[in-house]
Amino acid sequence: MTKDVIALTPKMPGTDALLAALHAGGPDLGLTATDDGAVLQLCTADGRPLVSVEAPLLVHTPGEAERLLGLGAGAPEPPYWWTETRASTAVPAAESLAGSVCGRLTMLLGGSVWPPEAGHTARVTTPDGDAAQPSPASGAPALPVVDVLTGSTAVVLADRPVVPLTAWLSDLLRATTRSDRAFHLVTPPHVRLTLPLRTALGGAPNRWVVQDPAGGYHDGLSGLRLAWRDGTFAPLGTEVAAAFTSRATPAGHRQLTISFRTVHAPDAGLELGGALESAWRHLTGAPPAGWGTAEPVNLPWSRRQLTQAARDRAPSPTHLVVIGAPGRPAVATHRVTRTTAGVAEDTTLTLGFTAPEEVPLDALEAMAEELVGEHGLTTMLTTLRRARADLTLPPHLEPPPLPVAFTLGSREVRTIGLTHARRPPLAPRPRQLGPATAPALHYALGDGTEAAAWTALQVLTEHLKAGSPA
Repeated sequence: MTKDVIALTPKMPGTDALLAALHAGGPDLGLTATDDGAVLQLCTADGRPLVSVEAPLLVHTPGEAERLLGLGAGAPEPPYWWTETRASTAVPAAESLAGSVCGRLTMLLGGSVWPPEAGHTARVTTPDGDAAQPSPASGAPALPVVDVLTGSTAVVLADRPVVPLTAWLSDLLRATTRSDRAFHLVTPPHVRLTLPLRTALGGAPNRWVVQDPAGGYHDGLSGLRLAWRDGTFAPLGTEVAAAFTSRATPAGHRQLTISFRTVHAPDAGLELGGALESAWRHLTGAPPAGWGTAEPVNLPWSRRQLTQAARDRAPSPTHLVVIGAPGRPAVATHRVTRTTAGVAEDTTLTLGFTAPEEVPLDALEAMAEELVGEHGLTTMLTTLRRARADLTLPPHLEPPPLPVAFTLGSREVRTIGLTHARRPPLAPRPRQLGPATAPALHYALGDGTEAAAWTALQVLTEHLKAGSPA
């Protein structure tokens, strides 16, 4: 397992400060670099990694430390520098070493250490290595964040209140996919995930594995009991762990999720992110606060910079995380791809509310009309569910989302045929959006309280498919 310790400083950790911090274990420890120098490692004399130190990240986004670390994070006012260290618990002294690295940084630069009790400035004596840490398995990477590597699975053990989609986790997920392995994240039962990490995990063979309080393990998303077999975590039949169903979502909490696609002609003057910003303004009254390629989200919102990042990565897809202001929980995952039809933006925006009456369902139709008329909307599905308003995912059962509305863009309506598309066997009839010469259709499906809305969506989908060209 790894232990994370983070330094939050108002000043940049320059070379002198980093060197002073890295001497927390004395001059006998080795220093190596991985990921083209983006990660530094303190190692024992025989090369066994003790602590990894990531390149400092300048965070401009208000509320990120509180969102990911809790209200007691004690971060300076933005912008501030986020320096993350990870200690391998295979060596007992490594966690104290990470705390000393971060403590020395804050002593020199100001700021705070998270968790607060971890920071100090004492020199830490570490074992020579042979007796303290077993040799890694053949082929295992020299990274403490990978705790177990088998022929089929890479396992990371994490213990922090909220596990975000950090840059190293994002890289690790890509690496395991390239090596045809599953990625399994193992956590204690009190840990929650951010929605971007949940999205990145996807489905099988990747898993969130939770240590069951009663013993054993269960899947954090499905509740299925798991066991370690043949180098991977596998289900023990169809039994669901009692811990998965024994806790309830806070009363009244809701999550509104809008998943939509827009497609644009690949024009040199194209600026991306317009549909996302429009939806954000309709639902919160303000634009997004920040964006980035991972968490913490560190850059202030800028459509121009977002567009340039996508251009720099083309023709490969660009995956982004977008965050809102602290007063209104909102987070989006945003994917930009080149398709035969043009440049596609796929967005999933989720907002959290502490009471049902706060959910702005009455804003959906006007939002859909603007996305259709100004941003090339092709499809949009809106759902509502009982789930945590802080937009973190706990390892216990939460009710599934219920459809609220579906919007079909003008090009799709034209392909299916307007007469057919606006006459599904449902009530009420869809509302026509946009100009009469190129109409889109907005279908109301429910208010997020009736499971029958899934049946209505299925009926609508089958009706629209029946009108599509073969």
